[in-house]
Amino acid sequence: MRAIGLVETGPIDRPDALIERELLDPVPTGHDLLVRVSAVSVNPVDTKIRGALPPRGGTAASEKVFRVLGWDAVGTVVATGDEVALFRTGDRVYYAGSVLRPGSNAELQLVDERIVGLAPTTLGDAAAAALPLTALTAWEMLFDRLDVNRAVPRDNRTILIIGGAGGVGSIGIQIAKRVANMTVIATASRPETEAWARRMGADHVVDHSWPLAEQVKQLDIGAPGFVFSTTQTDQHFAQILELIAPQGRLGVISGVGDTTRTDPLSGKSITLCYELMFTRSIHGTPDMVEQHRALSEISRLVDADVLESTMTSNLGPISVESLRTAHAMLESGRTIGKVVLEGFSPGERPTY
Repeated sequence: MRAIGLVETGPIDRPDALIERELLDPVPTGHDLLVRVSAVSVNPVDTKIRGALPPRGGTAASEKVFRVLGWDAVGTVVATGDEVALFRTGDRVYYAGSVLRPGSNAELQLVDERIVGLAPTTLGDAAAAALPLTALTAWEMLFDRLDVNRAVPRDNRTILIIGGAGGVGSIGIQIAKRVANMTVIATASRPETEAWARRMGADHVVDHSWPLAEQVKQLDIGAPGFVFSTTQTDQHFAQILELIAPQGRLGVISGVGDTTRTDPLSGKSITLCYELMFTRSIHGTPDMVEQHRALSEISRLVDADVLESTMTSNLGPISVESLRTAHAMLESGRTIGKVVLEGFSPGERPTY
């Protein structure tokens, strides 16, 4: 099978930042599904691993470990392991995979059935590929970590989502507004990102390039009981502390920088929640199947026209060149929604 990955980390403008190789077709065992990949999307985790983290299995550049990137996919099940019970050959599925295993930038991929869902029937492959990682991140943050259905005293079910036009923010706004029925304040700093956040369902939009606390206060809707910071938490930490309601809950996926800065949260009895979508698959937790259930519910909500895809750019076939473009787009910090790729480009297979 053809696969795209790296052997050495570094900037995307290096000629060998991403390379294509021919690998043996993987064989499913246990709970594995063998999926023929039809579309993928690119996430910040792809660029972070490519840019800085060593390929899994190697600690020195001289070891030349080839790592396949990609953590979002739609495809068709072509074979199953002997313990698979949730799917069968021919099922069209979507998932975000595991950072411990080869990624989705390949013609074939093994993935545990417990972190897989049936893809929405109303979306094409590219549009569906935009959803799994970000939708799971937002779903788990809102319902598992922040527990938004459990009220914060004196809060009117309001959430501030920092980074409203990003991949996680885009679907997070939708889930908070259309599923959890919350009042959503989103942040955006450009006219086009403000328009996108409002399209996703935000009731109010404030500019994160300016101090947030005063802008939220001027909305005159009370202090939000929940804050979901999808990006640059360290930069906004002091403003979050000022604007969040006492006994509120702060959810982060990007960290808060110096850990001593969390001490001021105690004055308001703020709960700090971290979300890593890969936690269940990394640790093989007993509730891994919750990701299957969440993806199944998200798929149902998409097909019921409650949630929509956040795809904004389709770069065409999966290739070294298109993936390089996608990585560069994400690293520019100016993307809106999700960047996807669909199908594999034709051409001669690599011989090494």
